[in-house]
Amino acid sequence: MELCIDGRKITPRSGQNLWDLVRELGMEGDRLSQRPLAAKLAGEVFNLNYIPVREQENAGERPSIRRAMAASRGQVQLLRITDPTGRDVYVRTAQFVMFLAISRLWPQARGKMDCTVGPGLYVQVLNAPTFSAQALKEEMRALVAADIPLIRRRMPTRTAIDRFAAAGQTDKARLLAWRAEPDFDAYGYEDFLDYYYGELAPSTGFLSVWDMMPAEGGFVFLFPDERDPDRVAPFEEMPNFYAVYAEGERWCRLMECETVADLNDLTLGGGIRELIRVNEALHEKRFSQVADLVCAQGAKAVMLAGPSSSGKTTSAHRLATQLRVHGKKPILMSLDDYYLDRDKIAPGPDGKLDLEHINTIDTDLFRSQLSQLLAGETVELPAFDFLTGKRVWSGRRLRLEEDAVIIVEGLHGLNPVLLPEGLSKNLVFKMYVSPLLPLNLDDHNRIPTSYLRLLRRIVRDYETRGASVEHTISMWDSVRRGEKRWIFPFQEKADVIFNSSTLYELAVLKKHIFPLLTAVEPEQSCYDQVRGIVKILNFVQEADVDDEIPPTSLVREFIGGNSFYR
Repeated sequence: MELCIDGRKITPRSGQNLWDLVRELGMEGDRLSQRPLAAKLAGEVFNLNYIPVREQENAGERPSIRRAMAASRGQVQLLRITDPTGRDVYVRTAQFVMFLAISRLWPQARGKMDCTVGPGLYVQVLNAPTFSAQALKEEMRALVAADIPLIRRRMPTRTAIDRFAAAGQTDKARLLAWRAEPDFDAYGYEDFLDYYYGELAPSTGFLSVWDMMPAEGGFVFLFPDERDPDRVAPFEEMPNFYAVYAEGERWCRLMECETVADLNDLTLGGGIRELIRVNEALHEKRFSQVADLVCAQGAKAVMLAGPSSSGKTTSAHRLATQLRVHGKKPILMSLDDYYLDRDKIAPGPDGKLDLEHINTIDTDLFRSQLSQLLAGETVELPAFDFLTGKRVWSGRRLRLEEDAVIIVEGLHGLNPVLLPEGLSKNLVFKMYVSPLLPLNLDDHNRIPTSYLRLLRRIVRDYETRGASVEHTISMWDSVRRGEKRWIFPFQEKADVIFNSSTLYELAVLKKHIFPLLTAVEPEQSCYDQVRGIVKILNFVQEADVDDEIPPTSLVREFIGGNSFYR
């Protein structure tokens, strides 16, 4: 069978893996930005150690073409670090090497994924009194230099559970107990076994661009710069962001729900209902505290920002309710109403409109009207018609009363270009909202914030707009690029960072999303991304507890039944 690898044709011999073929074609690349990390065949991602044509077990039989290779009709797409899926492969490879190194240097230690901090990943190292980030760095360098092949092996799930338990990885053993399939695929080296719910690079030698720095209780691992993958991304301290995440972890411990296995136990035992009540009470307390800060500052405008599906709209409404408790008269405004007419927006280099760009907002008009409102003047507010893609003037006029507070909600709410020059800092309060989920799958596998937001968006788009899973996922990479450019750089400068995640929502969202995901067919472009989501949700016990979720909950913004929108 002839293969076409990134447009280059080659006929594989029996036993050759994809990496052999890549090198035979001279496509291995000298730098990380050029080097293939994995391959996509028929919508699925494969390790480059995958063998397209293998000998049959019985001598004399003809070699067989592997199922995925046959399904792809010989078309192979190479994935590099510049591709989001390729970057995920690189991250997982780094995880394997770092945890392997920890196990070799401190066999009794517990390494635990914590959170991303800008371009870095904070990892805790527990039960290791002699821990040294420098010693770990040197061990990782030795493992990279050894260029150890990373080959996935299949074993009975029961065997994997026993091996993880014997190695002291009880968190992973508990998680695998929820796995329905009889077999489990894992990566290992010597007596170390681990898995990261996705493919790794062919060997440890592919981990060529990285660094680490010591941090309290562990270390920060630094990945390649997304704009220039051949160098390590510069690190910036984010104390405010990390403090909010650490607070979430503290609540995980208090509520005895640190991993998905803990959540499953609560779901089956009925404790998830109390978890919901405590989570919602915590959110209400935090909104009350934010209202206290706004009033203490004497702010007349709250600029509320956050990435897609973070719960900005519900957060604005709930903050407004708390401000009323203080005797204030909150007025809700949306930056969406300041969109420019679609035909006045210049397309990007790819010919498409980048609707995440700050230039889609009429910043001059917003700046002018905010200045007028704070000066006590009357303005006519615009509205945006998403059906026609044009601004309309509906005659809505606004003048701030003495106790009024504007709450302006939108993706770009923290961008300083929106604020008039010379405006007193006390008049504007900046709030950033994001679901910083502290719940882990297990010690070595965290659930990224972006993953939870994507689940929320898929459910909401389907429930409220009738959008398919494929449509939502097709837009996600563009959404993520816009967030990294226009939203994340300003999050640390907020007066308050509000964690809008709830520990229970994965179990609730599964009921709404799983039928949509399992209906996606292999030939659909989003199939591999959906498989990645399903891999995680397969470990989550579904909870039918919508009746326990209050109508003002942030989760209601996505599953429906939010009383603010009635």
